[in-house]
Amino acid sequence: MNALELAELTADPIQVLGMSFYFDPLTRARAKELGINVYEFYGLGRGGALGDVDTEAVSKAFAFFHPSLMDFLWTNAKVKADPVAIAARHLEAAYAFADRTFGAVEESLLASFARLVREVVDAQSIGVCPLVDGYKQAPTPSEAAHAAYLGTIFLRELRGGLHIRCVAEVELDPLTACYLQDPAIFALHGYAEEATPAVTEELEIKKFHAEELTSAAMASCFAVLGEVERDTVAEATMKMFAALGDPVPVVR
Repeated sequence: MNALELAELTADPIQVLGMSFYFDPLTRARAKELGINVYEFYGLGRGGALGDVDTEAVSKAFAFFHPSLMDFLWTNAKVKADPVAIAARHLEAAYAFADRTFGAVEESLLASFARLVREVVDAQSIGVCPLVDGYKQAPTPSEAAHAAYLGTIFLRELRGGLHIRCVAEVELDPLTACYLQDPAIFALHGYAEEATPAVTEELEIKKFHAEELTSAAMASCFAVLGEVERDTVAEATMKMFAALGDPVPVVR
C-alpha cells in the first residue's frame, strides 16, 4: 500500500477511533468524579495537552468551534479544574476505553501500530500540529492496547492539524468548512442556525480541494514508513475500527 492509499483508507476510521472515548458512559462517570461534566472533561482534557494556555491557543488548535463554545469548554471550565491534571485523567479514560474494546486484536499488531505511528509523529517538525506536540509529552504507555489507542489519537490530531492548514491554504473560513463537513457537527460546534453559510459550488470545490490537500499531507507523513509497515498500520486501524462494533475486554 502506498502512502496516499493509507492516508485515504484510514481517514474516517481514525477520526472515529480517536474520539470514541470522549462521551463514552464511563468517561462521563469519570468526569462526574472530577466535579465537571463530560463536555468540560473533553475541552480541558484535549486542550490540556497544550498545557495551561490561554483561550486563544486552544481556539486555534480546535479551529472549527464557535468562540462562545470555547469559553464554555475552556475558559470557564478552567475555573473548576487544572487543565494539565485533567489532560492526564483524560488519557486515563482513553486507556480504560481501550481496555474495554481491543481485546480481540492481536497484542503484537497493536504494539507494532503504536511503534510505527510514533515514528510518523516523531518525524514531524514541532509546530505542525500543537496538539500532537502536546500529546507527545505524555508518558509512553507500556500496555500495547493503551499505546495503540494513543496512536489513534496521534493520527487523528495530526490529520486535524494538517486540515486546519489546508483549509486556510484554499482560503476557506473555518465556519464554512465546518458546515460543509457536516451540518450536524456545525450545530454541535456551537454555531446557530442563522450562521449557516450560503453554499455555492465554489465553496464546495474549495472544501474538496482542502480534503485532497489534507490527504496528500498525511501521505507525506506516512512516507517515512515502508510499504510493509504501512500495510501493518492499515491492518491494525481496520481491526481496531471493527472492534468498536464488537468490543472485547483486554485480558491480562
